[in-house]
Amino acid sequence: MYGFIKACAVTPQIKVADVQYNANKIIDGIKGACGAQLIVFPELCVSGYTCGDLFNQRVLTDGVEAALDTICKATKGNKVLIFVGAPVICADRLYNCAVAINDGRILGVVPKTYLPTYGEFYEGRHFTPAEKNNCTIVLCGQTVDFGTKLIFRADNIPQFTVAAEICEDLWVPDSPSIYHAKAGANIIVNLSCSDETVGKAEYRRDLVKMQSAKLVCGYVYCDAGEGESTTDMAFAGHDIICENGTTLAESKLFDNGCISADIDVDKLSNERRRMSNTFFTCGDCDGYKVINFTACGNGGVKRSFPQMPFVPANDEKLRERTELILSIQTSGLKKRFEHTRSKTAVIGISGGLDSALALLVVRRVFKQLGKPMSDIVAVTMPGFGTTGKTFNNSLKLINCLGATAKTVDITQSVLHHFKDIGHDPEVLDVTYENAQARTRTLILMDLANKTGGLVIGTGDLSELALGWATYNGDHMSMYAVNCSVPKTLVKHLVRYEAENLGGEAQAVLTDILNTEISPELLPPDKSGNIAQKTEDLVGPYILHDFFLYYAIRWGFTPDKVRYIARIAFDGTFDEATIDKWLKNFYRRFFAQQFKRSCIPDGVKVGSVSLSPRGDWRMPSDASVALWLSKLDS
Repeated sequence: MYGFIKACAVTPQIKVADVQYNANKIIDGIKGACGAQLIVFPELCVSGYTCGDLFNQRVLTDGVEAALDTICKATKGNKVLIFVGAPVICADRLYNCAVAINDGRILGVVPKTYLPTYGEFYEGRHFTPAEKNNCTIVLCGQTVDFGTKLIFRADNIPQFTVAAEICEDLWVPDSPSIYHAKAGANIIVNLSCSDETVGKAEYRRDLVKMQSAKLVCGYVYCDAGEGESTTDMAFAGHDIICENGTTLAESKLFDNGCISADIDVDKLSNERRRMSNTFFTCGDCDGYKVINFTACGNGGVKRSFPQMPFVPANDEKLRERTELILSIQTSGLKKRFEHTRSKTAVIGISGGLDSALALLVVRRVFKQLGKPMSDIVAVTMPGFGTTGKTFNNSLKLINCLGATAKTVDITQSVLHHFKDIGHDPEVLDVTYENAQARTRTLILMDLANKTGGLVIGTGDLSELALGWATYNGDHMSMYAVNCSVPKTLVKHLVRYEAENLGGEAQAVLTDILNTEISPELLPPDKSGNIAQKTEDLVGPYILHDFFLYYAIRWGFTPDKVRYIARIAFDGTFDEATIDKWLKNFYRRFFAQQFKRSCIPDGVKVGSVSLSPRGDWRMPSDASVALWLSKLDS
């Protein structure tokens, strides 16, 4: 469903060399992994990894083949892709293998490439490392492919592509999974038997996580646990499922059982396609064979999605992220000041979040450059919609930070402009609104000329996505410090700086944080409060930032964005509300591209940027019809 593959790692309780007992436990594990489409068991789990010289006994290897046959018969009619670890003979040599089974059929056998040659893990005593080329063997009466260059692909879910490596293969510099991924495997499974020692779990976790990130893949690591011999070692059953650098599921140590997670192969495929020039190399697929199977459907995605994907849920990570973003913004603007040798920074202060954040960044830049705060020309420009609260907060914030305050009332200038163009000031239309925004930008630009300054843009990423800016009004500046910061993150950046500053500055910034988001271009209500509320007009920013992240960063289809939004916002927004604003998002995103095609310079801070110079290139007259049809259908 929408590219989600439910994967399970199962560590059964085994008995060393008791192959039929182990087969029954594996079958129980398959039955217990209800709803899975991919199930992975540990290395050599059919026999047990710690058999020692018993691997040289024909009784054991014959018993393993009989046990595999039992597993095949028990899975007839089951369209799950299953990997079990077993010793397998090929050309009178013994190999440590991953056996792929589906619907009672052995699809292929993948031998281990790198055999450890240290400590108790001297596998070379019994096993042969994998050959370079694939071949065929007869196993359980079936002629099957044997080799490392095998990819298993679901014919009914083409992006569900899987390849296997075994334990040590992951720990070496030239892992087989590197080539598996380049040859098209979206999911790598690792059948492992890794002994537990102090500190090893952390290393193992980081290794699996980073391999999934490097290869842009899902990685299912299944480790042996209780039941293996403890003559010299202990095994903790440390199972891990990762996706592109994110840990989706992880077992507790010394707790045999099953973990599961939904891996998004559609997301992985999109990301690889985006970076195809660097990810794929000619010759990567040489010698690989694709083996098709039929997969069962995902009975229902149980994966969770954060409502604010741009904002870390962990408080410590959020603090680290906010400091890093502010440092990136500061670095970008500092470089521009040094290059232009500008004397002042000219910035419009509205009493809202975006201009507050931009002013805080300018303050950081001036501190680093050793420039006096008085060279920050902070301009308040009250007009028809300005309320007393936002006007007063603007002045308080400017004074707290030591900037030079300048107030320019635009009312008469705009009324005169209305007279020039023949506009009735009683008609509160787009002309009424945009004339104010353009007047303010004219004032800022001319003040910058007068003071030898740089006009600092305040608009954020969410506004760029929706085109919520007046063309050649607040749309324009000389450097835009917030252009890559989504609205849901702006609040956290401002709150973070407020806590750092403390005192009166924190008090006024807290009041700004609690103020309704508004451009204040329409007159206040009868009580003098903000009447024009942005989120009533364009929709909740928490929804739009969610749509932006998954639609633009990951390239999800509109129906998939809607599907995961319904999961994420269940109990917060009903389906009709999500549908309404999702359609609005796509309409506005396509219709407003012409504004993004000529935005000012601004530093990129995260994985989503809409700069036409390096990140998002789109024709201004592209049609949204296909995207909306996905929602209508």
